[in-house]
Amino acid sequence: MPKTAIAGGGIGGLATALSLARRGHDVVVLERRDCFTEIGAGIQLGPNAFQALDRLAVGDAVRARAVHIDELRFMDGTTDEKVVSMPLTGAYRARFGNPYAVVHRIDLYEPLLAACRAEPSVELRVDCSVERYDQDADGVTVQLANGERVRADALIGADGINSFVRKQLVGDGYPKVSGHTIYRSVIPMEEVPEELRWNTVTLWAGPKWHFVHYPIGSGEFLNLAATRDDGATEAVLGLPVERDHVLNEFPGLGETARRLLELGRDWKSWVLCDRDPVERWTDGRVVLVGDAAHPMLQYAAQGACQAVEDAVVLGELIGTEPADFAQRFEKFNADRRERTGAIQLLAREMGRRLYHPAGEAAEARNAMLRSLSDEDLYRKVQWLHGGEVGTGRGPGPVPVIERTV
Repeated sequence: MPKTAIAGGGIGGLATALSLARRGHDVVVLERRDCFTEIGAGIQLGPNAFQALDRLAVGDAVRARAVHIDELRFMDGTTDEKVVSMPLTGAYRARFGNPYAVVHRIDLYEPLLAACRAEPSVELRVDCSVERYDQDADGVTVQLANGERVRADALIGADGINSFVRKQLVGDGYPKVSGHTIYRSVIPMEEVPEELRWNTVTLWAGPKWHFVHYPIGSGEFLNLAATRDDGATEAVLGLPVERDHVLNEFPGLGETARRLLELGRDWKSWVLCDRDPVERWTDGRVVLVGDAAHPMLQYAAQGACQAVEDAVVLGELIGTEPADFAQRFEKFNADRRERTGAIQLLAREMGRRLYHPAGEAAEARNAMLRSLSDEDLYRKVQWLHGGEVGTGRGPGPVPVIERTV
Protein backbone atom coordinates (compact mmCIF):
# COMPACT_ATOMS: atom_id res chain seq x y z
CA MET A 1 0.00 0.00 0.00
CA PRO A 2 1.59 3.33 -1.04
CA LYS A 3 2.11 6.08 1.50
CA THR A 4 1.18 9.63 0.48
CA ALA A 5 2.01 12.74 2.49
CA ILE A 6 -0.29 15.76 2.25
CA ALA A 7 0.97 19.19 3.30
CA GLY A 8 -2.00 21.07 4.72
CA GLY A 9 -5.09 20.00 6.61
CA GLY A 10 -7.63 22.46 5.22
CA ILE A 11 -10.64 21.65 3.04
CA GLY A 12 -8.53 20.64 0.05
CA GLY A 13 -6.08 18.60 2.10
CA LEU A 14 -8.74 16.61 3.94
CA ALA A 15 -10.79 16.03 0.79
CA THR A 16 -7.68 14.73 -0.97
CA ALA A 17 -6.76 12.53 1.99
CA LEU A 18 -10.22 11.00 1.94
CA SER A 19 -10.16 10.44 -1.81
CA LEU A 20 -6.78 8.71 -1.73
CA ALA A 21 -7.45 6.64 1.38
CA ARG A 22 -10.53 5.16 -0.25
CA ARG A 23 -8.41 4.14 -3.21
CA GLY A 24 -5.80 2.17 -1.32
CA HIS A 25 -3.35 4.72 0.02
CA ASP A 26 -1.94 5.19 3.50
CA VAL A 27 -2.14 8.95 3.99
CA VAL A 28 -0.43 11.23 6.50
CA VAL A 29 -1.82 14.78 6.67
CA LEU A 30 0.75 17.29 7.94
CA GLU A 31 -1.00 20.35 9.39
CA ARG A 32 1.12 23.33 10.47
CA ARG A 33 -1.37 24.55 13.12
CA ASP A 34 -1.82 22.96 16.54
CA CYS A 35 -5.30 21.60 15.76
CA PHE A 36 -7.51 20.63 12.87
CA THR A 37 -10.08 23.38 12.41
CA GLU A 38 -11.24 25.95 9.88
CA ILE A 39 -11.36 29.71 10.23
CA GLY A 40 -13.40 32.18 8.21
CA ALA A 41 -17.11 32.63 7.67
CA GLY A 42 -19.51 31.69 4.88
CA ILE A 43 -18.77 30.04 1.55
CA GLN A 44 -20.95 29.14 -1.41
CA LEU A 45 -21.19 25.63 -2.83
CA GLY A 46 -22.43 25.04 -6.36
CA PRO A 47 -23.85 21.73 -7.62
CA ASN A 48 -20.39 20.74 -8.84
CA ALA A 49 -19.15 20.81 -5.24
CA PHE A 50 -21.96 18.54 -4.07
CA GLN A 51 -21.30 16.11 -6.88
CA ALA A 52 -17.68 15.90 -5.74
CA LEU A 53 -18.66 15.64 -2.06
CA ASP A 54 -21.00 12.77 -2.93
CA ARG A 55 -18.04 10.96 -4.52
CA LEU A 56 -16.30 11.38 -1.17
CA ALA A 57 -19.41 10.09 0.67
CA VAL A 58 -19.81 13.29 2.70
CA GLY A 59 -22.36 15.08 0.52
CA ASP A 60 -25.35 14.23 2.72
CA ALA A 61 -23.56 15.38 5.87
CA VAL A 62 -22.78 18.75 4.27
CA ARG A 63 -26.31 19.11 2.87
CA ALA A 64 -27.72 18.59 6.36
CA ARG A 65 -25.73 21.60 7.65
CA ALA A 66 -26.17 23.80 4.58
CA VAL A 67 -28.79 26.39 3.70
CA HIS A 68 -30.24 25.50 0.30
CA ILE A 69 -30.61 28.84 -1.43
CA ASP A 70 -33.64 29.79 -3.54
CA GLU A 71 -32.11 32.53 -5.63
CA LEU A 72 -28.95 34.41 -6.60
CA ARG A 73 -29.93 38.08 -6.60
CA PHE A 74 -27.93 40.93 -8.17
CA MET A 75 -28.93 44.40 -6.96
CA ASP A 76 -27.90 47.93 -7.85
CA GLY A 77 -26.37 48.92 -4.54
CA THR A 78 -26.95 52.64 -5.02
CA THR A 79 -30.62 52.54 -6.05
CA ASP A 80 -31.89 49.44 -4.20
CA GLU A 81 -33.24 48.14 -7.53
CA LYS A 82 -33.11 44.46 -8.44
CA VAL A 83 -31.17 44.06 -11.67
CA VAL A 84 -31.43 40.31 -12.24
CA SER A 85 -31.94 37.11 -10.30
CA MET A 86 -31.27 33.46 -11.04
CA PRO A 87 -33.74 30.99 -9.51
CA LEU A 88 -32.03 28.01 -7.88
CA THR A 89 -34.95 25.69 -7.24
CA GLY A 90 -37.10 23.74 -9.75
CA ALA A 91 -35.52 23.99 -13.19
CA TYR A 92 -32.05 24.76 -11.83
CA ARG A 93 -31.91 21.70 -9.57
CA ALA A 94 -33.38 19.51 -12.30
CA ARG A 95 -30.73 20.74 -14.71
CA PHE A 96 -27.72 20.43 -12.43
CA GLY A 97 -28.86 17.58 -10.19
CA ASN A 98 -27.95 19.28 -6.92
CA PRO A 99 -28.75 22.40 -4.90
CA TYR A 100 -26.86 25.64 -4.69
CA ALA A 101 -26.11 26.07 -1.00
CA VAL A 102 -24.22 28.17 1.50
CA VAL A 103 -22.44 27.02 4.64
CA HIS A 104 -20.18 28.26 7.36
CA ARG A 105 -16.72 26.96 6.47
CA ILE A 106 -16.73 24.73 9.54
CA ASP A 107 -19.91 23.04 8.29
CA LEU A 108 -18.01 21.84 5.24
CA TYR A 109 -14.81 21.15 7.11
CA GLU A 110 -16.15 19.04 9.99
CA PRO A 111 -17.79 16.33 7.82
CA LEU A 112 -14.51 15.96 5.92
CA LEU A 113 -12.57 15.81 9.18
CA ALA A 114 -14.94 13.23 10.71
CA ALA A 115 -14.67 11.06 7.60
CA CYS A 116 -10.87 11.22 7.69
CA ARG A 117 -10.82 10.29 11.37
CA ALA A 118 -13.01 7.28 10.58
CA GLU A 119 -10.52 6.06 7.95
CA PRO A 120 -7.88 3.74 9.49
CA SER A 121 -5.47 4.57 6.68
CA VAL A 122 -5.50 8.35 7.37
CA GLU A 123 -3.09 9.75 9.97
CA LEU A 124 -3.72 13.33 11.06
CA ARG A 125 -0.74 15.18 12.52
CA VAL A 126 -0.55 18.74 13.91
CA ASP A 127 2.41 21.07 14.50
CA CYS A 128 3.93 19.79 11.27
CA SER A 129 4.89 22.75 9.11
CA VAL A 130 6.32 21.57 5.78
CA GLU A 131 9.36 23.60 4.72
CA ARG A 132 10.74 21.72 1.73
CA TYR A 133 11.00 18.37 0.04
CA ASP A 134 13.64 16.21 -1.63
CA GLN A 135 12.97 13.27 -3.88
CA ASP A 136 14.80 10.37 -5.43
CA ALA A 137 13.84 7.40 -7.58
CA ASP A 138 12.07 5.69 -4.67
CA GLY A 139 10.04 8.50 -3.12
CA VAL A 140 9.90 11.88 -1.42
CA THR A 141 11.41 13.10 1.86
CA VAL A 142 9.44 15.93 3.47
CA GLN A 143 11.38 18.29 5.71
CA LEU A 144 9.39 19.78 8.62
CA ALA A 145 10.18 23.01 10.44
CA ASN A 146 10.90 21.08 13.65
CA GLY A 147 13.68 19.14 11.94
CA GLU A 148 11.72 15.92 11.45
CA ARG A 149 11.76 14.15 8.10
CA VAL A 150 8.76 12.27 6.77
CA ARG A 151 9.31 9.68 4.06
CA ALA A 152 6.52 8.93 1.56
CA ASP A 153 5.93 7.64 -1.95
CA ALA A 154 4.42 10.98 -2.97
CA LEU A 155 3.75 14.48 -1.65
CA ILE A 156 0.65 16.55 -2.31
CA GLY A 157 0.87 20.27 -1.58
CA ALA A 158 -2.48 21.43 -0.19
CA ASP A 159 -0.96 24.16 1.96
CA GLY A 160 -2.82 27.14 0.56
CA ILE A 161 -2.04 30.31 -1.31
CA ASN A 162 1.28 30.76 0.57
CA SER A 163 2.25 27.14 0.00
CA PHE A 164 5.82 26.15 0.87
CA VAL A 165 5.49 23.26 -1.56
CA ARG A 166 4.56 25.68 -4.35
CA LYS A 167 7.42 27.98 -3.36
CA GLN A 168 9.86 25.18 -4.17
CA LEU A 169 7.95 23.68 -7.10
CA VAL A 170 6.82 26.81 -8.99
CA GLY A 171 8.90 29.56 -7.39
CA ASP A 172 6.60 32.39 -8.44
CA GLY A 173 7.08 34.59 -5.39
CA TYR A 174 4.37 36.18 -3.30
CA PRO A 175 0.66 36.10 -4.15
CA LYS A 176 -0.77 38.92 -6.24
CA VAL A 177 -2.50 41.54 -4.07
CA SER A 178 -5.82 42.46 -5.67
CA GLY A 179 -6.20 45.91 -4.15
CA HIS A 180 -9.54 44.87 -2.70
CA THR A 181 -10.28 44.80 1.03
CA ILE A 182 -13.12 42.62 2.31
CA TYR A 183 -14.84 43.18 5.65
CA ARG A 184 -16.63 40.20 7.19
CA SER A 185 -19.12 39.83 10.04
CA VAL A 186 -21.48 37.08 11.17
CA ILE A 187 -24.55 37.97 13.23
CA PRO A 188 -27.43 35.97 14.73
CA MET A 189 -30.42 35.83 12.40
CA GLU A 190 -32.69 36.81 15.29
CA GLU A 191 -31.12 40.29 15.10
CA VAL A 192 -32.15 40.70 11.46
CA PRO A 193 -35.57 42.26 10.79
CA GLU A 194 -37.95 39.57 9.55
CA GLU A 195 -38.57 41.37 6.26
CA LEU A 196 -34.85 41.13 5.48
CA ARG A 197 -34.39 37.42 6.25
CA TRP A 198 -34.09 36.36 2.63
CA ASN A 199 -33.17 32.82 1.57
CA THR A 200 -30.94 34.24 -1.15
CA VAL A 201 -27.38 35.12 -1.90
CA THR A 202 -27.79 38.85 -2.48
CA LEU A 203 -25.12 41.08 -4.01
CA TRP A 204 -25.35 44.87 -3.99
CA ALA A 205 -23.02 46.38 -6.58
CA GLY A 206 -21.71 49.95 -6.43
CA PRO A 207 -18.84 52.09 -7.72
CA LYS A 208 -15.64 50.36 -6.57
CA TRP A 209 -17.49 48.34 -3.92
CA HIS A 210 -20.02 45.57 -3.41
CA PHE A 211 -21.81 43.95 -0.49
CA VAL A 212 -22.92 40.30 -0.24
CA HIS A 213 -25.03 38.59 2.41
CA TYR A 214 -26.66 35.19 2.91
CA PRO A 215 -27.79 32.89 5.73
CA ILE A 216 -25.43 30.25 7.15
CA GLY A 217 -25.36 27.89 10.13
CA SER A 218 -28.61 26.14 9.17
CA GLY A 219 -30.17 29.59 8.86
CA GLU A 220 -29.29 30.69 12.40
CA PHE A 221 -26.79 33.35 11.29
CA LEU A 222 -26.39 35.97 8.58
CA ASN A 223 -23.04 36.20 6.83
CA LEU A 224 -22.05 39.74 5.79
CA ALA A 225 -19.17 40.40 3.39
CA ALA A 226 -18.51 43.92 2.08
CA THR A 227 -15.67 44.54 -0.37
CA ARG A 228 -13.99 47.83 -1.24
CA ASP A 229 -11.73 48.40 -4.24
CA ASP A 230 -9.41 50.62 -2.20
CA GLY A 231 -6.05 49.97 -3.83
CA ALA A 232 -4.67 48.04 -0.85
CA THR A 233 -1.10 46.97 -1.48
CA GLU A 234 -0.33 44.64 1.42
CA ALA A 235 -1.97 41.33 2.35
CA VAL A 236 -4.06 41.45 5.55
CA LEU A 237 -5.56 38.39 7.25
CA GLY A 238 -8.41 38.75 9.73
CA LEU A 239 -7.47 42.16 11.13
CA PRO A 240 -10.15 43.55 13.51
CA VAL A 241 -11.63 46.82 12.31
CA GLU A 242 -14.00 49.36 13.83
CA ARG A 243 -17.66 49.30 12.80
CA ASP A 244 -17.63 53.00 11.90
CA HIS A 245 -14.72 52.45 9.54
CA VAL A 246 -16.67 49.77 7.65
CA LEU A 247 -19.79 51.94 7.39
CA ASN A 248 -17.77 54.86 6.07
CA GLU A 249 -16.16 52.74 3.35
CA PHE A 250 -19.43 52.33 1.43
CA PRO A 251 -20.71 55.77 0.46
CA GLY A 252 -23.87 55.84 -1.61
CA LEU A 253 -25.09 52.46 -0.36
CA GLY A 254 -28.87 52.34 -0.73
CA GLU A 255 -31.31 52.28 2.17
CA THR A 256 -32.02 48.54 2.36
CA ALA A 257 -28.41 47.49 1.97
CA ARG A 258 -27.37 50.13 4.51
CA ARG A 259 -29.81 48.66 7.06
CA LEU A 260 -28.18 45.27 6.65
CA LEU A 261 -24.61 46.60 6.77
CA GLU A 262 -25.36 48.47 9.97
CA LEU A 263 -26.27 45.18 11.67
CA GLY A 264 -22.68 43.99 11.48
CA ARG A 265 -20.32 43.95 14.44
CA ASP A 266 -16.92 42.52 15.36
CA TRP A 267 -15.81 43.18 11.81
CA LYS A 268 -12.57 41.71 10.50
CA SER A 269 -10.75 42.61 7.32
CA TRP A 270 -8.77 40.74 4.69
CA VAL A 271 -7.01 42.00 1.59
CA LEU A 272 -7.83 39.61 -1.23
CA CYS A 273 -5.00 37.88 -3.09
CA ASP A 274 -4.66 35.36 -5.88
CA ARG A 275 -2.02 34.17 -8.34
CA ASP A 276 -1.73 33.99 -12.09
CA PRO A 277 -2.58 30.61 -13.62
CA VAL A 278 0.49 28.46 -14.27
CA GLU A 279 0.99 25.58 -16.66
CA ARG A 280 2.74 23.17 -14.32
CA TRP A 281 1.86 22.05 -10.77
CA THR A 282 3.97 18.89 -10.75
CA ASP A 283 7.54 17.89 -9.99
CA GLY A 284 8.02 14.15 -10.28
CA ARG A 285 6.14 12.62 -7.37
CA VAL A 286 5.01 16.02 -6.04
CA VAL A 287 1.80 17.78 -7.07
CA LEU A 288 -0.26 20.77 -5.93
CA VAL A 289 -4.03 20.94 -5.33
CA GLY A 290 -6.56 23.58 -4.31
CA ASP A 291 -5.29 27.04 -3.40
CA ALA A 292 -1.70 25.86 -3.60
CA ALA A 293 -2.25 25.14 -7.31
CA HIS A 294 -4.84 27.72 -8.43
CA PRO A 295 -5.75 30.33 -5.78
CA MET A 296 -8.60 32.52 -6.98
CA LEU A 297 -10.50 35.58 -5.89
CA GLN A 298 -13.89 35.04 -4.28
CA TYR A 299 -15.95 36.55 -7.10
CA ALA A 300 -16.82 33.31 -8.91
CA ALA A 301 -17.59 31.53 -5.59
CA GLN A 302 -15.60 28.49 -6.72
CA GLY A 303 -12.50 28.24 -4.50
CA ALA A 304 -13.73 25.44 -2.23
CA CYS A 305 -15.63 23.83 -5.10
CA GLN A 306 -12.47 23.49 -7.17
CA ALA A 307 -10.50 22.10 -4.23
CA VAL A 308 -12.94 19.21 -3.76
CA GLU A 309 -13.08 18.67 -7.52
CA ASP A 310 -9.28 18.35 -7.45
CA ALA A 311 -9.51 15.75 -4.71
CA VAL A 312 -11.94 13.56 -6.63
CA VAL A 313 -10.17 13.81 -9.99
CA LEU A 314 -6.76 13.11 -8.45
CA GLY A 315 -8.16 10.10 -6.61
CA GLU A 316 -9.58 8.75 -9.88
CA LEU A 317 -6.22 9.09 -11.61
CA ILE A 318 -3.50 8.27 -9.12
CA GLY A 319 -3.67 4.47 -8.85
CA THR A 320 -1.59 2.55 -6.31
CA GLU A 321 1.69 1.93 -8.15
CA PRO A 322 4.31 4.45 -6.97
CA ALA A 323 6.33 4.09 -10.15
CA ASP A 324 3.37 5.59 -12.05
CA PHE A 325 2.78 8.58 -9.77
CA ALA A 326 4.80 11.14 -11.74
CA GLN A 327 2.97 10.29 -14.95
CA ARG A 328 -0.43 10.28 -13.19
CA PHE A 329 0.28 13.65 -11.61
CA GLU A 330 1.12 15.09 -15.02
CA LYS A 331 -2.20 13.77 -16.33
CA PHE A 332 -4.03 15.38 -13.41
CA ASN A 333 -2.25 18.67 -14.08
CA ALA A 334 -3.16 18.54 -17.77
CA ASP A 335 -6.78 17.66 -17.07
CA ARG A 336 -7.35 20.40 -14.49
CA ARG A 337 -5.28 23.42 -15.50
CA GLU A 338 -7.54 24.78 -18.25
CA ARG A 339 -10.67 24.67 -16.13
CA THR A 340 -9.14 26.11 -12.98
CA GLY A 341 -7.14 28.72 -14.88
CA ALA A 342 -10.30 29.88 -16.63
CA ILE A 343 -12.04 30.28 -13.28
CA GLN A 344 -9.11 32.23 -11.82
CA LEU A 345 -9.35 34.71 -14.69
CA LEU A 346 -13.15 34.76 -14.60
CA ALA A 347 -13.10 35.71 -10.92
CA ARG A 348 -10.88 38.70 -11.67
CA GLU A 349 -13.10 39.80 -14.54
CA MET A 350 -16.26 39.50 -12.47
CA GLY A 351 -14.81 41.86 -9.89
CA ARG A 352 -13.85 44.37 -12.55
CA ARG A 353 -16.77 44.15 -15.01
CA LEU A 354 -19.74 43.11 -12.87
CA TYR A 355 -19.26 44.13 -9.26
CA HIS A 356 -17.42 47.45 -9.28
CA PRO A 357 -18.26 49.59 -12.37
CA ALA A 358 -19.54 53.15 -12.03
CA GLY A 359 -21.51 55.57 -14.19
CA GLU A 360 -22.13 54.56 -17.79
CA ALA A 361 -20.29 51.27 -17.32
CA ALA A 362 -22.65 50.35 -14.47
CA GLU A 363 -25.67 51.31 -16.57
CA ALA A 364 -24.42 49.14 -19.44
CA ARG A 365 -23.86 46.24 -17.03
CA ASN A 366 -27.38 46.57 -15.67
CA ALA A 367 -28.88 46.64 -19.15
CA MET A 368 -26.92 43.55 -20.17
CA LEU A 369 -27.95 41.60 -17.07
CA ARG A 370 -31.60 42.62 -17.36
CA SER A 371 -31.68 41.21 -20.90
CA LEU A 372 -30.87 37.68 -19.70
CA SER A 373 -33.58 35.07 -19.24
CA ASP A 374 -33.36 32.26 -16.70
CA GLU A 375 -32.28 29.95 -19.51
CA ASP A 376 -29.57 32.41 -20.56
CA LEU A 377 -28.25 32.47 -17.00
CA TYR A 378 -28.28 28.68 -16.70
CA ARG A 379 -26.33 28.38 -19.95
CA LYS A 380 -23.72 30.81 -18.71
CA VAL A 381 -23.05 28.82 -15.51
CA GLN A 382 -23.29 25.40 -17.18
CA TRP A 383 -19.53 25.03 -17.50
CA LEU A 384 -19.08 25.94 -13.82
CA HIS A 385 -21.96 24.11 -12.15
CA GLY A 386 -22.57 21.15 -14.46
CA GLY A 387 -20.76 18.15 -15.86
CA GLU A 388 -19.34 14.93 -14.53
CA VAL A 389 -16.87 14.93 -11.63
CA GLY A 390 -14.36 12.15 -11.22
CA THR A 391 -13.87 11.21 -14.86
CA GLY A 392 -10.37 12.66 -15.03
CA ARG A 393 -11.74 15.62 -16.99
CA GLY A 394 -13.39 17.72 -14.32
CA PRO A 395 -16.97 18.91 -14.75
CA GLY A 396 -18.07 20.15 -18.09
CA PRO A 397 -16.49 21.93 -21.03
CA VAL A 398 -15.05 25.42 -20.76
CA PRO A 399 -16.51 27.44 -23.67
CA VAL A 400 -14.65 30.74 -24.02
CA ILE A 401 -17.81 32.67 -24.81
CA GLU A 402 -19.31 31.85 -21.41
CA ARG A 403 -16.27 32.64 -19.26
CA THR A 404 -16.95 36.34 -18.86
CA VAL A 405 -20.66 36.07 -17.88
